[in-house]
Amino acid sequence: MNRQISRWTLAVAGAATLAGPVRAQTPEPETPSVSGNTTVHLIRLLVEQGVITEVQAQGLLDQARRDALAEQRRQPQVQEGDVRVPYIPETVREGIREEVKEEVMAQARRENWAAPNTVPDWTSRITLSGDVRVRNESRFLADDNSDLIVDFQEWNEDKYDVRLDDDTFPPLLNTRKDRENLMRIRARFGLEAELGKQWSAGVRLATGSSDSPVSTTQTLGGGLSKKDIWLDRAHIRWTPGAWSFTAGRADNPFVSTDILYSDELAFDGVSAAWRGTGMARGGGFFGTLGAFPLEYLSDDFPSDEQNKTESEDKWLFGAQLGVNWRFTDQNSLLAAVAYYDFDNIRGQGSQQCFLYLDYQTCDTDWSAPAFMQKGNTVFLLRDIALEPGNEAATAQPQLVGLASEFQLLDINLRWDTSLFRDYQLRMAANYVHNLAYDEDEMLEHSEGQIYNNFDFNGELESGSDAWMLQAAFGEGLDLKRSGDWQMFLGYKYIEPDALPDGFNDSTFHLGGTNAKGYFLGGAYAFTERLSTRGRWLSAEEVYGQPFAIDVLQLELNARF
Repeated sequence: MNRQISRWTLAVAGAATLAGPVRAQTPEPETPSVSGNTTVHLIRLLVEQGVITEVQAQGLLDQARRDALAEQRRQPQVQEGDVRVPYIPETVREGIREEVKEEVMAQARRENWAAPNTVPDWTSRITLSGDVRVRNESRFLADDNSDLIVDFQEWNEDKYDVRLDDDTFPPLLNTRKDRENLMRIRARFGLEAELGKQWSAGVRLATGSSDSPVSTTQTLGGGLSKKDIWLDRAHIRWTPGAWSFTAGRADNPFVSTDILYSDELAFDGVSAAWRGTGMARGGGFFGTLGAFPLEYLSDDFPSDEQNKTESEDKWLFGAQLGVNWRFTDQNSLLAAVAYYDFDNIRGQGSQQCFLYLDYQTCDTDWSAPAFMQKGNTVFLLRDIALEPGNEAATAQPQLVGLASEFQLLDINLRWDTSLFRDYQLRMAANYVHNLAYDEDEMLEHSEGQIYNNFDFNGELESGSDAWMLQAAFGEGLDLKRSGDWQMFLGYKYIEPDALPDGFNDSTFHLGGTNAKGYFLGGAYAFTERLSTRGRWLSAEEVYGQPFAIDVLQLELNARF
């Protein structure tokens, strides 16, 4: 009997214990009570069955009340403003869990993180970008232009024979016949890859009619033939804090305009850029250093001789300091000063070379420019020996080189201001001066072999200065939002030897130096990624024979 009572006592204690948590989730009375709960009913049942006596039952009830009081004391006291959470049945909680689970999984599938191992890791480190431009271009040339403007790029490619012959002209540019409605395209596709903390790499492919450094535009037609694709960018970049170091073929690291460097020009080499802070309202100072190989001497030059030439490489070295200063909430000023040294790009006159003995090169052929547009003063590089007894018939295939050295001071200013509503005004100025320009030294260095840029009296006509003024007005000058628009106008003046003619904008005066004139136009953004632009550029020569060119461009630009 005592064992049976002990078992039932344990059962009652267990029931009281199980009942406790449930009681804690319901409103508690002011005094502890066990009346009407599972424990009381169980004790009464034991009395009715004769298992325990009334005295024993009363003892059990007293113990249950003491347990209830102790439980109440252990529970947090309800303070004013406390909120009680009602008891939620397990079935309801299970339903809520399933509903939330389904919603989360659906979102995970939409955002591609439900199963992270199903997507390659490299996709999270790659950023793709690109753009497509479709352009209609017309070129209008004045009827009174000179028809004797020499194409020196083609001259060097063909090694034009300068023997006096009334029936033979050097390669000449088209200067009088218009070219209307040329359909042209540009397509570029690139990627940037994160390689880890502070490291990245980039590659970009682009169209282009040739390997010209200043344009990736491709003229359509050609019997519907496929268009060329070129490697336009390939670089690795390290960015520790405010510094950025780049090696390879990358964007222009300097603040500049297109009178010096075309917007599409890529820089081969290495650069280091620093972007600091320190202005009271915002912005700060910046600086850039760079070294860029323009041309390496061929490893086997000259190919038809045993004795090879020592390295004669051409380089561009650049340094720039500037400040980007936001001096009020509506106004900012960017100012930059740069120095560029185009090392070893001037042509070098050769020693006497005996091409009539079947030699193919002269010792300074390497100094001819890899690429020219037009405008720079050039001179004949080769001192070609005439065959004895056959002087008049001796072939004289010539190359031309640059007569001036180029060490440039480049100053850029740009002011941005916000006007009424969302209108913006941007004004910019650029001045370039060739510190190495010296006419007397050019004449001496060329030994009287300068071929162009003479006036009617035989005097050299050139100069060392270039400048540009431009202004833009509109709403969202960067055309990054639907409905943004702008209008712009400007004026350029570029003397023949102010800068190398091979690297600047290929549209104004169709590229090069010895040009002056104005440009104007406008642009409108249909969407965030689609815009249109129209430009009119009117230019003529600064010195020399008349040569006026007007260019009209209408285009659609898409980026992604």
